[in-house]
Amino acid sequence: MTDRLAALAPTLDAFAAGSLPVSELTRQWRDAAHAHQPALPARYLEVLERVLSQLESAALFTEESCSFSQADMVGALRDWLTRARALPAC
Repeated sequence: MTDRLAALAPTLDAFAAGSLPVSELTRQWRDAAHAHQPALPARYLEVLERVLSQLESAALFTEESCSFSQADMVGALRDWLTRARALPAC
């Protein structure tokens, strides 16, 4: 699981640089998170899904929205990744 999660970090940089579309970013994150269930606690999957859904919603706007900031969502994904990689089972 650690390898799958480690592979997610570069996707955030690629997305921020504009070289990875939000649809591909969210697909890769969902695939990695669900690939090794039940390695991640259910709460982690719920939080991840909420953040990914918000990121997809933010992509509908051409500019930053006060409700959906892509930068904030990427920051939330980085935080989620740090915490998920710190889990002993991962």
